[in-house]
Amino acid sequence: MAGAAALAQAAPVTLNIVDVAGNLAVTQKALEAFRDQNPDLVSSMTFTNAPAPQIPGKIKAMQAAGRADIDLVLTGTDALAAGIEQGLWLKLLPEHDSVFKADTDKYHPAAAKMQQLAQGYGLEVSFMQGGPLLEYNPKTVPNPPKTPAELLTWCKANPGKFLYARPANSGPGRAFLMGLPYLLKDKNPYDPINGWDNTWKFLKELNTCVPYYPGGTSAIMKELGQGGRDMTVTVTGWDINPRALGIVPADFKVQAFDNFTWVTDAHYMVIPKGVSADKQKVLFKLMAFMLQPKQQAMTYDAGYFYPGPAIANVPLSAAPKESQEVIEKYGRPEYAKMTADHPSAVPLDAKAMVAAFKKWDDEVGALKK
Repeated sequence: MAGAAALAQAAPVTLNIVDVAGNLAVTQKALEAFRDQNPDLVSSMTFTNAPAPQIPGKIKAMQAAGRADIDLVLTGTDALAAGIEQGLWLKLLPEHDSVFKADTDKYHPAAAKMQQLAQGYGLEVSFMQGGPLLEYNPKTVPNPPKTPAELLTWCKANPGKFLYARPANSGPGRAFLMGLPYLLKDKNPYDPINGWDNTWKFLKELNTCVPYYPGGTSAIMKELGQGGRDMTVTVTGWDINPRALGIVPADFKVQAFDNFTWVTDAHYMVIPKGVSADKQKVLFKLMAFMLQPKQQAMTYDAGYFYPGPAIANVPLSAAPKESQEVIEKYGRPEYAKMTADHPSAVPLDAKAMVAAFKKWDDEVGALKK
């Protein structure tokens, strides 16, 4: 019987992977490489995309029913935070330091700060310098705003021409929401309920000239590229990649706010509670594989989550040739100087982020149909 059990545990598994962050754009090739290199561990992989706000409820219902239909979730800070708050994710660290610590010690300093947000419930797989930045059509916006006050003035003078997406499902929307307290000198950038008086006042006033709030960033970039809007908020990756794909014209520009603070971003690998022990063993090996330099270099991709690598000492020269060509053509030389010249901050922790999203939904987003 013991031999039969060991044989059963060694059988290859099917892994069902759900992406709620657009992360497959930078990781799918590496995930498939693990599958192809380890046929004794993985028989097949399925990939599914879902909106971040929907996944916690789906997993909670799955767990309540005693099912484990999802083995790995690729998430941004949004669903990561919601899942931590609701107790959905398997605790990885420090419980499994023996598996992961050698790799997590290789995170570069800014990425290491982002890893702390996971509170041990996920592993950071990719890193983005973030924002908030303004992206605009230089033909229609000859003098882009450099302060929130100038943005508000421009928006009121050009109603319907500025748009941003719901922060709970948009990286640029989140960066804008969490970057404003630094720009507006709120008393506590990490307390959205009691410390963001200036931010909430500003967003409610900005609401008067924003026509609606799309559910995701892709819709924003499409409207911007097609000429329906003249300006939006963005982050490094959402600036580079849509221009590389031709969704947004290559000559569109970005403008940083004066004296802004970068709000960095990251994507994480998390395992829902209830996944079998056999699958956990395979997933641990997969996650460690994804943190190796060769796979990390692939996260440069087409600039979607720029720069991409979360571990240190993975230069662009290590990326696939096509990635190097995209970044050289559509990247912005000024990003290096902006990174050096401006401080960076990590996003809100799980509890505060959930509270900020709810307050925005209730007091800002709800004002629009």
